[in-house]
Amino acid sequence: MTGYEPFHQQQYLNLETFRKRDVGVKIPLWFGQECNTLLVRTVANSGKVLRIRNNQQVNIAPCKGDVTLLDEWVTATAREVKDQETDRKVNRLLGKKYGQMKTLIAVASTLQGRNYTVLEIYKI
Repeated sequence: MTGYEPFHQQQYLNLETFRKRDVGVKIPLWFGQECNTLLVRTVANSGKVLRIRNNQQVNIAPCKGDVTLLDEWVTATAREVKDQETDRKVNRLLGKKYGQMKTLIAVASTLQGRNYTVLEIYKI
């Protein structure tokens, strides 16, 4: 089996990003996994993206949709990735993992005119 084990076959990633005064903000996210890298597609101007641009250190843990942890927090690094190949990769991974629900959300987001970016998260 390849990949970072705590996230294998999990549905949600709890991502904790940090405000300038080191206050943590936690949010459950869908994610795709490729070996030891977790990929998230999210709204480009969201708070989590702005916080990661400011501080790439994050904490991650697999969780339920209500942020109940399923394993321990792990320190990781996150960065915004802005290339079409990575965007296609994350869309493929999310489509395979979440199926029709991902398709419905993508259609709704397109109709709302949202701009997206990809976050690449890897364990330190």
